[in-house]
Amino acid sequence: MPSSGVLAAEDSLGHDVLVDWCLALLTGAAGGADRKTPSLRWIGGPAAGTDCDRHHWARSDLNYWPRVWAARALRYAWDDRAAGPVIAGLDDDAWRVREHCCAVVGLRELADAADRLAELTDPDQEDAPRVRTAAVKALAQVGEFEHGDALQRAMIDPDRKVRDAADAALERLAERIDRPLR
Repeated sequence: MPSSGVLAAEDSLGHDVLVDWCLALLTGAAGGADRKTPSLRWIGGPAAGTDCDRHHWARSDLNYWPRVWAARALRYAWDDRAAGPVIAGLDDDAWRVREHCCAVVGLRELADAADRLAELTDPDQEDAPRVRTAAVKALAQVGEFEHGDALQRAMIDPDRKVRDAADAALERLAERIDRPLR
């Protein structure tokens, strides 16, 4: 379970060190191959391999994984200074990073990201159905009335999971803002 490694890292490293490290990974200020940083196993679990395997995370086809793990870790170890980097992560080149940043935006109710989330629900702007699904779910948590249109459009998304998430998100958003959206 990802949370157990993050909580263990927090106990061992301290909250601020863990958050600083995750932010450095997420923003690219530190790389997964950097031996001066804590072991990626804290946040990546067994998939991160051993510290001897760190060179793998410098490969261009794998270097996004530490950013994914950092975004996911921020679900469990939060600090308000992470808001800007998480919102910026919605524009990461790697869809898995965008997906996890969407989840953090929803969980931490980062309303400043609502307009970007609305864009990420559009298949013409976001190729990955998992990102569109995560954006729809997060928009239910942080969106306002004007974001209902994006959720309505997501109801006809080519991917069934996006459509199902949009249906639930419309209900949640309408309930949250106490205003009908359908």
